[in-house]
Amino acid sequence: MSGTKYVDSEGFLYTAPVREQGNIYKPNNKMMADELSEKAVHDVHTKEIDLVNRDPKHLNDDIDFEDVIAEPEGTHSFDGIWKASFTTFTVTKYWFYRLLSAIFGIPMALIWGIYFAILSFLHIWAVVPCIRSYLIEIQCISRVYSICIHTFCDPLFEAIGKVFSSIRATVRKEI
Repeated sequence: MSGTKYVDSEGFLYTAPVREQGNIYKPNNKMMADELSEKAVHDVHTKEIDLVNRDPKHLNDDIDFEDVIAEPEGTHSFDGIWKASFTTFTVTKYWFYRLLSAIFGIPMALIWGIYFAILSFLHIWAVVPCIRSYLIEIQCISRVYSICIHTFCDPLFEAIGKVFSSIRATVRKEI
């Protein structure tokens, strides 16, 4: 659609409405063209990662020396031994973690990537369609069930209600 003017059958002059969004392949407004070019450049798989805060959602709170080794009151080792134990624990944990992540980090990332890809695939292509199909089918069955209940049970319960509605109970206290 363009912004050109046209005359209708009664002689009135109109302007044709301009489409704000345009075609998704050839947008006619600058704002949409800029949005599409930004989306084309931005790729979710190559997003910037934070090398400082590597656990922003706090999934793995670190296990510290005090979480593993603790001396109760009245039972303390020498201060030098305690400091050396702390340093040994911390340095050993740090370097073994780095060594294990260097050896197994990429293979484990590959395994977990494959696992979550399979999980996503099954969720998108199997689980959700099965649930939607079930809900569609159960909706039909629930209508039939509702019709049967209203047809057979409602009159029966109304009749029973009318029978018992004429019963009157009085309570007397005799001395």
